[in-house]
Parts: sequence; structure tokens; C-alpha cells
Amino acid sequence: MTAPSKTGSLKDIAFADLERELAISRRVLERLPEEHYAWKPPEKSMNLGRLALHVVNLLHWQQVSLERDEFDLAAAPRLRLEPSNREDLLRTFDQNASAVKQTLARIEDAALSKPWTLKRGAQALLTQPRALVVRVWGLNHLIHHRAQLCLYLRLLNVPVPAVYFNSADEPAWVFE
Repeated sequence: MTAPSKTGSLKDIAFADLERELAISRRVLERLPEEHYAWKPPEKSMNLGRLALHVVNLLHWQQVSLERDEFDLAAAPRLRLEPSNREDLLRTFDQNASAVKQTLARIEDAALSKPWTLKRGAQALLTQPRALVVRVWGLNHLIHHRAQLCLYLRLLNVPVPAVYFNSADEPAWVFE
């Protein structure tokens, strides 16, 4: 990871786009047709509801990664895999997004530079700077699965929101 520039802290550089990514993610989640939560494209894929809740749960893991120096998969709490309905999905997203933003607001650059470890019992699986873990395994991971949700929307013939640029259904100027 590179040192922060004089124009911003490590936190600003790594997470300046967090608010935008969260807002776009919520827009995608809002469009998911509740009646298709059990649908999945090929058999290897997650169903729509499970993939959506995975995106939402990634915010929880971001918060945990910001708050702790390590995470033990062997002792991890089991998170729900399926949303009850759209209201449940969006409420959980909003709670997790708020918690991540609050936790990130409190953390100092020095803590973001500290090593963070993913473990399974006594075995260390990964050790990287916390900022990198939260960015790659948290936010970028969420963005990746959000893109999958957009593909599911397209396959279900539901209008896909503009994410970074136009979609076939919505102009990008909506975000300007």
C-alpha cells in the first residue's frame, strides 16, 4: 500500500468512494424482484436472494475487519443466508451500511495500516494491512457481487440502474 498523499489521509484515499458505492448498491438492491429471490441462472450460481444478502453481509464483515485485528473463521457467527423480503433486505443493508460508516469515521490511519489476520483456528490464512483487507475483501468484493446482481436483473428483464455510466435502461446523468 502506498503512503497517503499530502492531499488526504489513508482513509480518504482508500474509502473516498464509499458513500457513492453504498448508494448505488442500495439502488440495485431496491430493484431486485422479491418474487424471484429463489431464482438463479445456472445451477452453480447463488439464488438472487442469497446473493443479495451476501452483498449486505459483506458490510458486516467490513465493520468487523475495521474493529478487530483478526478474525477467526472457526469461531465466526453464522449470518443469515436468505432475506425474508425486500423490507428485511433493505433494513439490514441500511443498518450494516450505517455501522460501517460510523466505524470507519472513528478509525485512525495508524489502525488502517496495522496488519489484520484472517484465521481458521490456530492457522493464519491471510495477513495484510487492514485498509487493504477492508478495501479488497470488503468493498471491492461487494462491488463484484453487485455486478452479478445487475446481470441477474438483466436476465430477469428488470431495468438495470446506471452504476458508473449509462445502463441500457438508465442514463448516467441521474447521478450528476
